[in-house]
Amino acid sequence: MEASPTCLAGAADRLGLTGSVDAVCVVHQLVPDEVGQVGVSGIDKRPVQGPVRVRTLGLHGDVQADRKHHGGPEKAVYAYAAEDAGWWSQELGREIPAGSFGENLRISGIDLDGAHPGERWQIGDRVVLEATVPRIPCATFGRWLDQPGWVKRFIAAGRPGTYFKVITPGTVQAGDRAAVIAVAEAPGATIRETALRRGPAQARPDD
Repeated sequence: MEASPTCLAGAADRLGLTGSVDAVCVVHQLVPDEVGQVGVSGIDKRPVQGPVRVRTLGLHGDVQADRKHHGGPEKAVYAYAAEDAGWWSQELGREIPAGSFGENLRISGIDLDGAHPGERWQIGDRVVLEATVPRIPCATFGRWLDQPGWVKRFIAAGRPGTYFKVITPGTVQAGDRAAVIAVAEAPGATIRETALRRGPAQARPDD
């Protein structure tokens, strides 16, 4: 399907947007999840200090317990916006520290969910990431937050966060500049729009 003029304009307007990395997070520990398919989850991610190596399959020290549904080259890095975390903090009446949503990067200053698949970001001096798909949550996420009905609520909010594949490896750390350096060649739906359209049908009961 050919992209609409409005969509094309929106994609072009994003070139040169800048923000910053507030936190870099990796798995702190595997947590029990007896209801899930593999019995444990790697959703407990927390900020780490100093530079962290980014490779094709993600951040050094990170891990996915269920590799059938998580991780891989197309979902190597998961980023969540500080602004969206702040919104959820108000909604839930609790703090949402970096890593609480299982994200690797907490980024401020750029609308993550307004990205189009294929859009490229530079993080710091070297790392280049390419937006791929939105995060479609599973019930493990709801159990982790102790929020019944969380999957549908998270999807409906239109703040899914964005998965990236790694184009140029390197290191990232808190304080790095994040910048949109290339827009999608044939932009279609944004990450947000894709999540809202596909989310309810693709959501899984477990991970």
